[in-house]
Amino acid sequence: MAPDRIVVTAGSSAALLLTLALLVNRDDQILLADPGYPCNRHFVRTLEGEAVGVAVGPDSNYQLDAGLIAEAWGPRTRGALIASPSNPTGTTVPHDELRRIVSIVSARGGALIVDEIYLGLSYDAKPRSALALSDDLFVISSFSKYFNMTGWRLGWLVAPERHVRDIEKLAQNLYISPPTLSQRAALACFLPDTLAILEARRREFQARRDFLVPALRNLGFDIPITPQGGFFVYADCSRFGMDSERFCVEALQATGVAFTPGIDFGRHRADAHVRFAYTIELGKLREGVRRLADWLPSLGLG
Repeated sequence: MAPDRIVVTAGSSAALLLTLALLVNRDDQILLADPGYPCNRHFVRTLEGEAVGVAVGPDSNYQLDAGLIAEAWGPRTRGALIASPSNPTGTTVPHDELRRIVSIVSARGGALIVDEIYLGLSYDAKPRSALALSDDLFVISSFSKYFNMTGWRLGWLVAPERHVRDIEKLAQNLYISPPTLSQRAALACFLPDTLAILEARRREFQARRDFLVPALRNLGFDIPITPQGGFFVYADCSRFGMDSERFCVEALQATGVAFTPGIDFGRHRADAHVRFAYTIELGKLREGVRRLADWLPSLGLG
């Protein structure tokens, strides 16, 4: 891949904004998974486009697939945005399915944007970038997650070569450049000692996932798909007899355990789902599970 295709950005949010600013005109549609990261649809709306949430569930690994994209594609569709692994579900698009998606979008003359921010935090297989499939993709990533540089506001975008100059012009007008200090600090990410620390941290995240998912299932949460990456678990809480927002509030007040209602991530069965994040150490996760285990029987659900 030509280094000239890489645009360093002020965080992955800037990379997404630059890509969408390039692609989206008024009333253009971008297809997104529902549930999904909320800012993505807000970015599209800011540019006077329409974010089309496509309902996804366990049958598609909580991801867009080629069939869903083909079905949702319309005359105003400009492209599709995929996050793999995803926030809030932690699921990935299988590489063979991603190949089919690339073909479907290309055949319709559209653009495919792939958010790989959490790709480095993959647990069950070696991560494979969408860049291996085509040179005609927009692939976005960040130093925030795997490289643990949250707050330094440094990301990157790999764009088709013909679009790079226009993206640079947008960046020059919108924020000029990412911080120089952050760019210099990021050089240390690629040192062997740093990479060893990052790999140990990735294994720790995997250990947290491997504890939390079965623990939540034992408490009664329905988690049909084990997350393959990131640090989130998207769980069905409908058996507990209240909508997800009320459930989160009552759990917080009763136990001090915080998690997020599905309404933050879309509309499709949002009231039946919550998102857990395993970004804290294993001992605190165990304590959180213990507190929920003590509280949930009080709901009287048998």
